[in-house]
Amino acid sequence: MMRHVLSGLCLGILTAVAQNGDKPGEAQREVVPADRIPPAPVLSPADQIRTFRLPPGFTAEVVAAEPLVHSPVAVEFDPQGRLWVVEMIGYMPDQEARGEGNPTGSIAILTDTDGDGRMDTRTVFADGLVMPRAIHLTHGGAVIAEPPRLWWMKDTNGDGKADEKILVASDYATQNDPALGLKSNPEHASNGLLRNIDNWIYSANHTVRFRNTGGSQASGSAPTWIREETVTRGQWGISHDDVGRLFYNSNSDQIRGDLLPAHYLARNPNLKSASGVNAQLAKSQQVWPSRVNPGVNRGYQPNTLTPEGKLASFTAACGPLVYRGDQFPENFRGDVFLCEPSANLIRRNKLTEQDGVITASNAYESDEFLTSTDERFRPVNLQNGPDGALYVVDMARGLIQHRIYLTSYLRKQIESRGLQAPTDLGRIYRIVHSGTPPQRTARLPEKPSTRDLLLRLSSPNGFWRDTAQRLLVETAPADSTEALQQRVVQRESAPPLVRLQALWTLEGQGRVSLETVLAALDDTDSRVQAAAFRITDGLPAGPVREAAVERMIQRAPSVRGEAQIALLCSLGNIGTPAADAAMRFVLMTSPATALRRDAAISGLKGRELAFLTQLLGDAQCGPDKQDHAPLVTQLARCIGQSGRPADIAATLNLAAKLKDTEWPLPALLEGFAGLVPVASKGAPAPKIKQLGLPSEPEGLATLRRSTRPEITERIQKIDSLYFWPGKAASADTLAAAQVQALPPAAKASFERGRELYATLCGACHQPHGNGQEGLAPPLVDSEWVLGSEQRLVRVVLHGLRDAITVKGVRYELNMPALAEALDDAQIADALTYIRREWGHAAAPVSTEVVKAIRTQESKREDSWTQAELQKIP
Repeated sequence: MMRHVLSGLCLGILTAVAQNGDKPGEAQREVVPADRIPPAPVLSPADQIRTFRLPPGFTAEVVAAEPLVHSPVAVEFDPQGRLWVVEMIGYMPDQEARGEGNPTGSIAILTDTDGDGRMDTRTVFADGLVMPRAIHLTHGGAVIAEPPRLWWMKDTNGDGKADEKILVASDYATQNDPALGLKSNPEHASNGLLRNIDNWIYSANHTVRFRNTGGSQASGSAPTWIREETVTRGQWGISHDDVGRLFYNSNSDQIRGDLLPAHYLARNPNLKSASGVNAQLAKSQQVWPSRVNPGVNRGYQPNTLTPEGKLASFTAACGPLVYRGDQFPENFRGDVFLCEPSANLIRRNKLTEQDGVITASNAYESDEFLTSTDERFRPVNLQNGPDGALYVVDMARGLIQHRIYLTSYLRKQIESRGLQAPTDLGRIYRIVHSGTPPQRTARLPEKPSTRDLLLRLSSPNGFWRDTAQRLLVETAPADSTEALQQRVVQRESAPPLVRLQALWTLEGQGRVSLETVLAALDDTDSRVQAAAFRITDGLPAGPVREAAVERMIQRAPSVRGEAQIALLCSLGNIGTPAADAAMRFVLMTSPATALRRDAAISGLKGRELAFLTQLLGDAQCGPDKQDHAPLVTQLARCIGQSGRPADIAATLNLAAKLKDTEWPLPALLEGFAGLVPVASKGAPAPKIKQLGLPSEPEGLATLRRSTRPEITERIQKIDSLYFWPGKAASADTLAAAQVQALPPAAKASFERGRELYATLCGACHQPHGNGQEGLAPPLVDSEWVLGSEQRLVRVVLHGLRDAITVKGVRYELNMPALAEALDDAQIADALTYIRREWGHAAAPVSTEVVKAIRTQESKREDSWTQAELQKIP
């Protein structure tokens, strides 16, 4: 959670040397003169607040501090206003992390007994935990992450201490499994446990979402759990907005998000890198600290610090939170706050939305929402409170860099100012605005009535709406159903966000009636309507679903705004001719955007050709619709990507029937031509593995007669993709067909590499290897991965900086050297894996090759650039 994200080829560091992040021979120079670096004494909470700089009208208050709380990393309020705190006491007890695997962690419940706004009593709900990292309150207990397990714990006798413990999952935060020993990595392990408005529980850095069903809080029975695969998101912290869009980040990329539900975009394996999930929302990563920041891990590297010695850009971004409270001024609602502990600050981002696309920007010009001159102020998480205020989790320690990534430079900085101790402090702060006094006693009774919960569901404070929804779903009181349905059906009785939350509450209870879903489908608010489309998808087969689907198709021509994107997602699941016709109408009569396009195509697995054929025959697909060319291109690309010879031939035959002078023909051909790998400047020509067709498509011969350059150039590329009887396969294709299975030793190396990749690389490069836009380049079909092993090994040994082009896309990287962190065998294992996974057939990398290159380059002190690497064969 607190290191600069490595945006190169592998993100793990696995050895136990004291300064694993060091580069061999690297001069780790001091950038900030010693006389400009202030001392870092341990301040009291009151004195620490005096170092805060906040916008006018805002103040910080102490909610809890040591000895009431120690090493907090996450918090959650319960309905009674008690604060549950995850204490990761074992994290980095010293520079070598000695004792990190000891069972010293705990979950503490803090209570404000006198209503003065400050917690004054502490009850240890659970202790003896090893590196606990996340919590979610549910069914009268708590789900707690203790790697590699998720536990549901409950106090059954009222003493505040857990005495029931049930396993929910045994594969959570496996990267931080103590059984890994020195390889255990707390900085890239699952966390978050966020219940979203859709009643699913999501995590950062995890590929599974959970949902509790059955059980009853009222009866005290334990919940049962279902799980479903999802995409991995971010690194540390996760949040959602009022409509359920998820926001997260990685250390050097301050804010990303899901613009639409990720499960839709996973439906079609032929659609690669779909728009709308893991979207980079902020282009600028610049930060504005109020003090010098020499104590960052790679402060000695150029451009890490400004000339003034301040951190230049995010290196430890974490803990994003959508502010959904009601204590701040109205224009703060929906803003995303996040932490940067390395620079002792909190960022506030304003979000702007246009046609479903969100852009984030700093709310302050050349400034931050909160900065501190105290080097020990380490905000790592944020939370909305029941009083509408913003709560800050301060780990309150000097040493935050994990030993896996610790450089000699940073160790010297830590020791020069005594930052290595103490490690058992902790503070929780409340940020309040002077305009509205916080509701200090905002809480529910231990056993709230249905009326209590329905009132909270209408609260302007998102904390209470979410809490009421959760409790209404978990207790499912019979007398809530009619009132919830009325909120949806009678629009004038509730504002849109309350209607939206009532609808999802009914979905969680399994009580969505026909009247309710039809009313929601007809709602005038696009947010409610979008939820209704999604909920219709989840209805069981039967009359209710049939009627809802019919209404959805009827309403399709009149749907506007972001609800169109949700509609396109849902229509793809229906898959009937009427639904596909509605989808085509919406696409061709609406702005041509990547979100609309991919929302539709994601639901067309196996139906792309039929849809494309109908689309090109529709009246709406006229000469004036050239801005929809990317839709035709993407459909054709999916057909080509599918590898179905009959569909490929049929599509090329369809192309031959199009008019040579109109836009659909080059757009369709570009879909196939774009499958030809792009060669980066100076890199060898990429290898093309051709697909065999039963015969030459008739349309291809016809298309060759075109004299238009934009047609002939595309046909030449398409020709390189296929062979058939009478046309010999290329040498690369024949060679790929003869690739031998890995021998036992290389196979074992591959399997070890698989484990390393899943544990340490997948968070940025993703399990599918396609990387992340603006953050991590793709590994799949990368010319750098499949090309020279000499270059690849050097990148891992010495690092990579500045611009690099991968598959025709430019990335700005600063990958640190891993020579002292990975031994020769580990480097060989990781590289063998990425060279043979995802259909790759490149030769494995041997330990001997890595050892030879390490020896040859032992005097190198700098990371590599693309230009230097391209000189190496």
